[in-house]
Amino acid sequence: MTEPHSPRRGFLATLRSSFLTGLVVVLPIGLTLYFVVAVIGWIDGWILPLIPSYYQPDVLIRRLIGPEYEFPVRGVGVLVFLIVTIAIGWLAKGLIGRSVIRSGEDLVDRMPVVRSIYGAIKQIAETFFNKKEKSFDKVVLVEFPGPGSWALGFLSTRPKGELAEKLEHLGPEMSAVFVGLTPFTSGMLLFVPTKDLIFMDMGIDDAAKLIVSGGLVYPSPKEPIV
Repeated sequence: MTEPHSPRRGFLATLRSSFLTGLVVVLPIGLTLYFVVAVIGWIDGWILPLIPSYYQPDVLIRRLIGPEYEFPVRGVGVLVFLIVTIAIGWLAKGLIGRSVIRSGEDLVDRMPVVRSIYGAIKQIAETFFNKKEKSFDKVVLVEFPGPGSWALGFLSTRPKGELAEKLEHLGPEMSAVFVGLTPFTSGMLLFVPTKDLIFMDMGIDDAAKLIVSGGLVYPSPKEPIV
């Protein structure tokens, strides 16, 4: 004889289901807002102290509205950062700007520790933001960490300089592949024969989500083109 269904248990199950559904809706929105506010606060905390106190946004608002104003202004540092970065980029394209940057880099080159840090950061920035240089434009499957095991990787730039010369003697054409480790806090750079790579159709964002989620979030299938 089957035990009759308990109304209390059914009610709790409904509550649990609604709570989990609510989490699916609330968590992405809440965490996204938290991340955006945190980044804005970090940039503001970095930029605003450089602005003279007389021109601080809170001081300006108090002068306009009244001394009782207490609501903090957010995002001014981001705006200042964008304007200053655009202005520096515009100046850097000119002859004078290039000369100033070259003089600054010559000065940095004389500092043993600083030049290594600056050189590494500059190379990474140029790789990611320079439109002439492609980076992570393809998703591939690479046999890693051993035969029979496959990992998602991102096809990086072709090996250059000494690496290209040394790898050329190994035979087949080699490609640089970055393999991100879940939850993407680290990764490994591999040099793999191009013929051994399996090229995927999924985008970089979809592959990153798959790695970060530990295989829980798969890319949605694309709608067929009619």
